[in-house]
Amino acid sequence: MDIFPEKRILTVSQLTSLIRGVLEENFERVWVEGEVSNLAMPSSGHLYFTLKDAGAQLRCVMFRASAKALKFRPRDGMGLIVRGRITVYDQRGEYQLLVEYLEPRGIGALQLAFIQLKEKLAKEGLFAEELKKTIPALPQRIGVVTSSTGAAIHDIVNVLNRRFANVAVLIRAVKVQGEGAAEEIAQGIDDFNRYGSVDVLIVGRGGGSLEDLWAFNEEVVARAIHRSRIPVISAVGHEVDFTIADFVADLRAPTPSAAAELVVKSKEELAARVDFLRHRLVQGVRRVLAERRGKMDGLSRSLRDPSMLLGQLSLRVDDFAERLDRGMVGIIRNRRFEVDSIRNGLRLTNPALAVERARERIIALQGRSEAALQRRLDRQRERGAVAAARLQALSPLGTLARGYSITLTMPARCVVRECSQVSVGDSLEVRFHHGRALCRVESTGE
Repeated sequence: MDIFPEKRILTVSQLTSLIRGVLEENFERVWVEGEVSNLAMPSSGHLYFTLKDAGAQLRCVMFRASAKALKFRPRDGMGLIVRGRITVYDQRGEYQLLVEYLEPRGIGALQLAFIQLKEKLAKEGLFAEELKKTIPALPQRIGVVTSSTGAAIHDIVNVLNRRFANVAVLIRAVKVQGEGAAEEIAQGIDDFNRYGSVDVLIVGRGGGSLEDLWAFNEEVVARAIHRSRIPVISAVGHEVDFTIADFVADLRAPTPSAAAELVVKSKEELAARVDFLRHRLVQGVRRVLAERRGKMDGLSRSLRDPSMLLGQLSLRVDDFAERLDRGMVGIIRNRRFEVDSIRNGLRLTNPALAVERARERIIALQGRSEAALQRRLDRQRERGAVAAARLQALSPLGTLARGYSITLTMPARCVVRECSQVSVGDSLEVRFHHGRALCRVESTGE
């Protein structure tokens, strides 16, 4: 009898599958708290990170569908509270947490998303005051982007009708909360800009919780307000509510009703303003007329008889004519003197005289150069004759002409200076002034 029980041998895959089943069955939904590290967000849209505390760490993955719904982006070092289920990644034999939901520890997810987006857009300059457009003083057509069934549109229309019923109001009905609301609001702003015949836009809704107002905290709405060519008034919630749209808009109104009051003056206010300006205009015109009348009276009193003025002007004309004649005579006399001086100067500087003097100088220089050249040739000729005579005196041919001869050994043709250079029987060549002779040594002696 075999004392050992039958062995059950498992493959690695089978064992891993069994472990995964045990973990998934017992840890189907767990909440875990920890600090984020090794965060990775590849182009696939999934989130990979490690959740750790002082004693351990846990690998986590959040698939694209869940990560896309996040209102904020986690960062390394951030404390998180996550919900998910434990499973095993077979290829590495590691257990990991499949995260379905996460929120920042100590602060709400929406509040953190608000802070992150606000910081991002502020760095890009979307809140800069110099980008704010001026709201027109008396718009003729007002566009409103809001819900067609909410209280906000009724408040806006009532205030506008009470303050200035002549203004035209165009409404672009959109969702103001829930899935897709932000995209509809942004589209409504873009539609008004394409339409173009609107002077100012009011974008907003009535009050609510942070979640209710969240569509106005979305980046797509902020971008649409920023690129709008039409001035935008943000009117979201109550006076204590602030959204990203409020910071990007050209003007923030605490409520939709306040936005309607800001966008147009009341007809009574405008009429009073017109009366005030009319009164100031009449007073100003009267004051200017009085000043002009006083100046005219002064000029009338100071105006003299035109005939006397013409007589004085005639005398001045005669005086100027006489002075002009004298001046012209003097000018003509001076110009004539200058012409005579120039003519005399030209006569003295006649180019023909200068050319003749130059020709004479050239002839003289030519004669001097020829004489100098001839003298130099004579000196060189004399030096050549002396050198030729010296050369002739030193030439061996001259010595031969005086009766001497030169003896050369054969065949080396070396000059024989003494008898020790030759031996009996050597062949010698004797050169004379005219011709040469071949000899053989018969004997030598001192």
